[in-house]
Amino acid sequence: MSTGQAAFLGLIQGLTEFLPISSIAHLRVIPALLGWPDPGAPLSAVLQLGTLVAVLLYFERDLRGLSREAISSLLRGRPLESVEARLAWFILIGTLPIACAGLLFENMIKGEARSLSVIASSLVGLALLLWIAEGVGVRRIQMEQVGFLRSQAIGLAQSLALIPGASRSGVTITAGLFAGMTRAAATRFSFLLGIPAILASGVYELKALVAGGIQEIGWGSLCLGLVAAGVSGYVAIDFLLKYLERHTTYVFIWYRIGLGLLLWALILSGVLAA
Repeated sequence: MSTGQAAFLGLIQGLTEFLPISSIAHLRVIPALLGWPDPGAPLSAVLQLGTLVAVLLYFERDLRGLSREAISSLLRGRPLESVEARLAWFILIGTLPIACAGLLFENMIKGEARSLSVIASSLVGLALLLWIAEGVGVRRIQMEQVGFLRSQAIGLAQSLALIPGASRSGVTITAGLFAGMTRAAATRFSFLLGIPAILASGVYELKALVAGGIQEIGWGSLCLGLVAAGVSGYVAIDFLLKYLERHTTYVFIWYRIGLGLLLWALILSGVLAA
């Protein structure tokens, strides 16, 4: 992989990780259209570490408050006494489903599930669910009002993000809307909920990538890709939060449907392999 390719893929990773349009889909589809080899699930997960830095920086104040309250309330023997402490523990517990599912279905996720036909179907399928959520969601609940059951339902839904093309942010925002959250609150909770999952997945795959040899990518190219992912990811976070304060998610719904149908057309016409 050239330095330019790594930087370009990092840019795509950052822009699509937080928008509800699936980073995996774009990291799989764009190289296929350009005639590049599939960068693979491990590299996709490692590039997420760049976007992790972006979300840590963007929510630095929130994370300091959540961490401080979680630790201090635990030391006082009342781990759920404040809103911030409860939210911190709910996020950690809500990460368990995707962690377990990731280990259980690891081979399938890295293998046959990365087919373009699966990705095309996932793009359209999640778009339809998000469309329904937009229609039925009451959009009244703020992030501070999220209780245990709602948070864990969203955490369980996050497991669906392991299906290539589904989108982690897309799945969790959709679940948040179904749970009655406002668009901005569902998006903010989605970003915070994703931090442990992104960290665990990125570190796990980085260890595997280093153990298997990183010569095909190169440390220089990988670092450049991580920087590109971090910068573009920060921009994407800021854009989406501000956008959803005044707009719906329909632009992402139509984009997902359009991309999914285009992929199916290219597959059926033989331009791309399923």
